[in-house]
Amino acid sequence: MRMYAAGQWIDAEKKIDVLSPYDGTVVDSVPCADLGDVENAMESAVRGARTMAALPGYDRYRILRAAADLIEARSEEFARTITLEEGKSLTESRFEVSRAVQTMTLSAEEAKRLHGETIPFDGAPGAAGKFGFTLRVPCGVVVAISPFNFPLNLVCHKVGPALAAGNAVVIKPATDTPLSALKLTEVLLDAGLPADGIACLTGLGAEIGDALCRDRRVRKITFTGSRDVGERICHMAGIKKVTMELGGNSPVIIMPDADLDKVALAVAATGYSNAGQVCISTQRVLTSEKIYGDFLDALKPKVAVLTTGNPLDERTKVGPMIREKEAIRVEEWVDEAVAGGAQVVTGGVRHGAIYAPTVVAEVSPDMRIFRDELFGPVVAVTRFDSIDEAISLANDTIYGLAAGIFTENLEWAMRFAHEVEAGNLMINWGPQWRADLMPYGGLKESGFGKEGPRYAALEMTELKLVCFHLAR
Repeated sequence: MRMYAAGQWIDAEKKIDVLSPYDGTVVDSVPCADLGDVENAMESAVRGARTMAALPGYDRYRILRAAADLIEARSEEFARTITLEEGKSLTESRFEVSRAVQTMTLSAEEAKRLHGETIPFDGAPGAAGKFGFTLRVPCGVVVAISPFNFPLNLVCHKVGPALAAGNAVVIKPATDTPLSALKLTEVLLDAGLPADGIACLTGLGAEIGDALCRDRRVRKITFTGSRDVGERICHMAGIKKVTMELGGNSPVIIMPDADLDKVALAVAATGYSNAGQVCISTQRVLTSEKIYGDFLDALKPKVAVLTTGNPLDERTKVGPMIREKEAIRVEEWVDEAVAGGAQVVTGGVRHGAIYAPTVVAEVSPDMRIFRDELFGPVVAVTRFDSIDEAISLANDTIYGLAAGIFTENLEWAMRFAHEVEAGNLMINWGPQWRADLMPYGGLKESGFGKEGPRYAALEMTELKLVCFHLAR
């Protein structure tokens, strides 16, 4: 496929092959953009920002709503593209497409809802006779940098609200998975988006991504990815609005009164989808000493039946990781934990880029699979004695993206809600749950700012104050 900038689909002499994570075959190739392409896209985006700001909210709504309909009409094509370039199962890809339709639909509605408020100046001393109100205006040019693991829906979570708010957008999709973002760009143009309202540049993040983040014409950066890359972007961005959706190592607390069949079902569902490559995937399972063995007995068979293989095969539940080197890394982390005294309950086997769904027990808090973001199909189980220790263990991390607890005790649930340091808190389900309309974002080094079309649209606007000084 070609990339898009300045109203044209552009090729380049230098190409990047998009490889299937499953077997390494070439799915397609895309241009490798250079700094000249960045300048071309930015000049166009500046023009596009003026065009988009002048476009009435209802017109932006109609464009985004039409785009949602076009995605739905091409849902199987999008699903196969996601599976081919990213490796998740077709079932998961189809679900991602259905979510993308919702994200764009929700974004369309927000185009009609952006508004300011009146300011009660008469409540301030000496301010009688003043009348004030606020206006929400677009930031201007938004750079959207997206990750590989949800190559369609996470792009929609950035592009949809940005366009709804009247901005122009320059997309930098993940180098491994650019095809879904390019198809989304095509859909938006077919839906009637002004030609300069969007660009999609494919290439190396260290070159074109850095150039986009440093450019002073960019007024807003929205990034989803690793903590380390996010920190690097913040250092180079300068004075810009920035939303950071970074990593996590989400804990699940299992109290002694939990329904273990329900817990095992939830952990199997939230620990292994997309081969564990989800930033809110269940990673650390903190289990009461009283039910520790019973929980492992309940969990093991549910994980053992998760079939791996070709993600295009309808029977496959867990596909490959994005690259074999990532599966090797997960294998090394598990082997390191076992060498330190942990035990593999099930799984622990790698074939190329496929790492079998794995449960590791007897994990101590000093092990890497507890402390760092694993981002793979492994759940690490650790014991605790009390709710105080469980909360302390849950918070013993630089991350704070999502967490879950299983209990029927209201006091324990409320302590979890108040005291666990995470932006998304699930009671009686695992942390990997997201409705696309909700405010989504992390605490601590999991980032700042919120996604969800309503909340992201606010982040992609500036607030202006207007004050009339009226004769008394």
